Amino acid sequence: MDAIGVSMPPLETLHLDQSQARCKAKQDFLVRARCPPAYSRQHSEPLPPANTVTPIRRTLFSVASLALALGAAAAQADVNLLNVSYDPTRELYQDFNAAFAKQWKAKTGETVAIKQSHGGSGKQARSVIDGLDADVVTLALAYDIDALHDQAKLIPADWQKRLPNNASPYTSTIVFLVRKGNPKHIANWPDLARSGIDVITPNPKTSGGARWNYLAAWGYALKQPGGNADSARAFVKRIYANTKVLDSGARGSTTTFVERGIGDVLIAWENEAYLAVKELGPDKFEIVTPSLSVLAEPPVAVVDKNVDKKGTRKQAQAYLEYLYTPEGQEIAAKNYYRPRDAKVAAKYAKQFAAVKLFTIDELFGGWRSAQKTHFDDGGVFDQIYVPGAR
Repeated sequence: MDAIGVSMPPLETLHLDQSQARCKAKQDFLVRARCPPAYSRQHSEPLPPANTVTPIRRTLFSVASLALALGAAAAQADVNLLNVSYDPTRELYQDFNAAFAKQWKAKTGETVAIKQSHGGSGKQARSVIDGLDADVVTLALAYDIDALHDQAKLIPADWQKRLPNNASPYTSTIVFLVRKGNPKHIANWPDLARSGIDVITPNPKTSGGARWNYLAAWGYALKQPGGNADSARAFVKRIYANTKVLDSGARGSTTTFVERGIGDVLIAWENEAYLAVKELGPDKFEIVTPSLSVLAEPPVAVVDKNVDKKGTRKQAQAYLEYLYTPEGQEIAAKNYYRPRDAKVAAKYAKQFAAVKLFTIDELFGGWRSAQKTHFDDGGVFDQIYVPGAR
């Protein structure tokens, strides 16, 4: 097998009980045998019975068999790469890995196998810092990759200068996913702060997507007439007072909303929302694009210390560079990420709703500043979020 892509569970799986770990190791989105993730401490509902049969679990055994087959194929590869990524990129990199391996085989004669690890972006960064042997990281935000330099010197400080567009080959934004018919009439950010609205969003302490969600809401409030830090703080506090569950990652929140039926609205990556509608159908969910949102730029990087130790720098660098090719950009667009390539972007322009966007640099002074102010221990999020408060 020339094109090989093997998915592996994130490191956090090791901390689950055995039955849940078996389920999580087989998880994927919706029709790919998705199983319930570990829930936050605020979530007290039990997991479904083990014998529950739902559409998303029908391929459970076939997925397990496929994983065994792919594992055997990976063992026969000339080169093995590990891409440590964040939650919603599973489908993107399943497609991309196969395409890269095929073209790399044709170009070099070398068989490359790419394994995947997925989880909340912050947790994934911590796993790499703690020793997970990633060749590349494809995380949700620049701060999480900065941490690989700051805390472990795994990469150089100027890692974003080594690839175009600050090492972000595709972009996304933050939208809302609501149930068919939009029964709570959610149209824009202020509706998420209304009384009686149950909001689903991940935990900003562990999830990159959650930090984009939080800052998108904060930025909206700042941009309103008379908006300032105090009004933004009060606005975001009301939204988090409406949250029922804080999962550790974006995919966990999607599962909570679409599969477990909890909440009135999911604050989501745009690509994740489109994927949910594609997999479950427009007869079940709708996407609401707010009037103003954030330009989300998920970055990528080679993990220098690891690739030099393993001798995989050439393949890892080529892997990330392939994301910028027309073929890589096409795969990104088909998986509902906004491509950087102008021609590919024009081809898929009708796929994405028009939305006014602001940047993290513009309103927050960059990710280092945003992290320190809002998400570090004792920061604004810790001050405004009270678990269980309504």
